[in-house]
Amino acid sequence: MAATFGRRLRKGAASTAVAALALAALTASQAPGAAESRANSAKEPSPGGETPIDGGSPYYTDLPPLHSPVPPGSTQGPGPIATGPAEAGIPATVLDAYKKAEARVAQTDPGCRLPWQLLAAIGKVESGHARGGAVDAEGTTLQRITGPQLNGKGFARVTDTDKGVFDGDTTHDRAVGPMQFIPSTWSKGGPGGTGWGADGNGDGKKDPNNIYDAALGAGRYLCANHRDLSVQRDLDKAVLGYNPSRDYLNVVMSWLSFYRKGTHEVPDGKGLLPVGRGGAGSGSTGAGPTPGRTTVPGNRPGTGGQGTKPTHPGTGKPGGPGDGGSTPSPKPKPKPKPPTTDPGTPTPKPPTQPPTKPPTKPAEVTALERTGAKDITATAGEDFAGPVGVRAKDAQGKPVAGVPVEFRVVGATGARFPGKADHVTVTTGADGTATAPKLSAGDRAGSFTVRATALGRHLPATDVAATVKAKPAPAPKADALARTSDTELTAKAGTSFAAGAVEVKATYRGKTAAGVAVTATMVTDDPKQPVENDQGPYFQGTGEDKDEQVRTLTLKTGADGLLKLPEIRTDAHAGTYLLRLTTADGAVLTVKLTVTP
Repeated sequence: MAATFGRRLRKGAASTAVAALALAALTASQAPGAAESRANSAKEPSPGGETPIDGGSPYYTDLPPLHSPVPPGSTQGPGPIATGPAEAGIPATVLDAYKKAEARVAQTDPGCRLPWQLLAAIGKVESGHARGGAVDAEGTTLQRITGPQLNGKGFARVTDTDKGVFDGDTTHDRAVGPMQFIPSTWSKGGPGGTGWGADGNGDGKKDPNNIYDAALGAGRYLCANHRDLSVQRDLDKAVLGYNPSRDYLNVVMSWLSFYRKGTHEVPDGKGLLPVGRGGAGSGSTGAGPTPGRTTVPGNRPGTGGQGTKPTHPGTGKPGGPGDGGSTPSPKPKPKPKPPTTDPGTPTPKPPTQPPTKPPTKPAEVTALERTGAKDITATAGEDFAGPVGVRAKDAQGKPVAGVPVEFRVVGATGARFPGKADHVTVTTGADGTATAPKLSAGDRAGSFTVRATALGRHLPATDVAATVKAKPAPAPKADALARTSDTELTAKAGTSFAAGAVEVKATYRGKTAAGVAVTATMVTDDPKQPVENDQGPYFQGTGEDKDEQVRTLTLKTGADGLLKLPEIRTDAHAGTYLLRLTTADGAVLTVKLTVTP
């Protein structure tokens, strides 16, 4: 993990009394028997092996407020809770990544029933939502978030598997990124040893430091072993596979319950930050004190005390949301008088935060319609000429802007979008249209489908049929032509040369050239610029006009590279004429024809 809210809980550590009391109210809100099920169920090895996703690293132990979140600007609810909106706020890009991961998993594994709030709960506990949403526009963390070295001292022992590419450590692995994957699990711990790494933002890369990639990888991991996360036992096993700690399970479940009651979006970088400065991970960003939380002085870890405790948001008192129902509440102390100050010194006012404007609810999308061709075709190895596009419309047929549309290549084909991606996500513009980027055909011929889906909407997908035609075989080549006989060719005017008098052989780099196109032309006797002659020898026309005098003819060599020209006739003009044979690759052969009176 990158840092710790309040106290740290380690793999195998016993739950403290404070944690148990803090979680009592939240676990009570779950289905009957849920807490008992979590307490009695056995640990389940992670789907990728014995090592859990995060290597058993430390994690944030902040607890959510006791009451439901209060939306920004709302005057309704159980009473004014100052930290309610802050606790329920999730950075915009991070929230988008959680929801898109839920939509993707719903398409590939609908039986899992993965809720995005579970990803949010794990993301909160693992990294504080990428350190309060410190990510760039593509969702990649601005600074690397890594956990402690997994050297077997208090954590799992995992020697380096990524040469430091993801975690910057070339001796041992470290949990890395917003969802704290260890590199060995990200790259090699998944089905078939391919890893749980995923490309959630369609950039062609699988980066655990990117919240879109990490959230999708975490979602697929949680759904492993055919789990149904609407069943409490499967849900518990999934979370324990992430980090096999009962305390970890309880903290995650408390945030899951809290987020299911309501959340809101906050700007990137404005999410609630952890207590204290820095953290366990190298490259993690520091953070100042968090409003509504306090550090209890005196006792420190390792001295028999409880060190830093989570507090009840909005009160500044130690303890979790279950404290009030487990121990008698202390009598209220008389309010202390404010200290006297110099009349000339103004009393500092606490900073105020302007209320966040609730996001505008987008129009309801009822249909996706094609804007381009119904079918597209390309030759293998080339790009498709026509773009694939759709328009999002509401019930009145009006365009809807801001709808994320995923274009996915469906079927066994090598066709890919830029970056060798098999899917991309494009947001509809003001006219409601979303157009996929250029699609390139692979080397294989065949048919497939480009499927457009409105993410997060329950709408039928829109399909465009695509066909890849086989690339034409390259034309045979010939760099030399030669006669098979050196006999002089002579005929009387008004007659014909002997049948089969002209036979040539085509070769390419000394080898027989079959199927080569050879053009035979009767040309004028001009060595500088020979052109087609209009008198003298000719070939007989074909078809209906057999009396036509043809002086240019194109034929192909046979399998043996030989070409025998058809009968050559003569008109009434006597003289010496030239027959010029050429190929597309520059081979030239000139044959002299003599016509006597």
